[in-house]
Amino acid sequence: MRAVVFDWGGTLTPWHTIDALEGWIATVKDPELARRLHDAELAAWVRSRDEHRSTTLAALFEAAGVASTEHMLADFFAWWEPHTFVHPDAPALLRDLRARGLRIGVLSNTFWPREEHERIFRRDGLDGLIDAAVFTSEIPWTKPHPQAFAEVLAALRCPDPATAVFVGDRPFDDVHGARQAGMRAVLLANSDIPEHQRGTVVGVPDAVIHRLSELPEVIDRLGATDAP
Repeated sequence: MRAVVFDWGGTLTPWHTIDALEGWIATVKDPELARRLHDAELAAWVRSRDEHRSTTLAALFEAAGVASTEHMLADFFAWWEPHTFVHPDAPALLRDLRARGLRIGVLSNTFWPREEHERIFRRDGLDGLIDAAVFTSEIPWTKPHPQAFAEVLAALRCPDPATAVFVGDRPFDDVHGARQAGMRAVLLANSDIPEHQRGTVVGVPDAVIHRLSELPEVIDRLGATDAP
């Protein structure tokens, strides 16, 4: 094994069941505009599920016909802040994997900008522990499209997908996607995926864990060795 790639929401950051409409209301302070933004977000997640096409936060505002402001964006991320903290096991886990010579990647289906994700990584002590991060807000595809996985493997300089493991909480996006991309897949079974984000294919993982701290043993079992 040469690399371990993580999903973000629901994996490095624990799953939180939230009402996204409340977040949009906190953002725009207008129930009508919030509903339009919420509908645009739901439509984007359906496109991600069915067509594996990505979107951006700016595109959601445009689709909803709402002119965003810096103040709105600040309120949006402030509302999300309590739901973004990484799992306490994550920093030690990434240090452990890097000590084994493994490269660490992140591949996240997200419409948030890179700057916000990197701020979270710095805040939570992951800065310097991630070798490459690919956010679908910056590429045309979302998981489970094979090209999304190819992007992060290229960023990690890992040409053979069979030497990489993907860790995620979604049987469709993460497990099915990684397996069809030629990677190993570990399912972190701890999230209640919304119906509109579930895919039609349930991937079969190489292993199932219930806490991030269980991952090193699984990596050992899958044959991880020190990589140059």
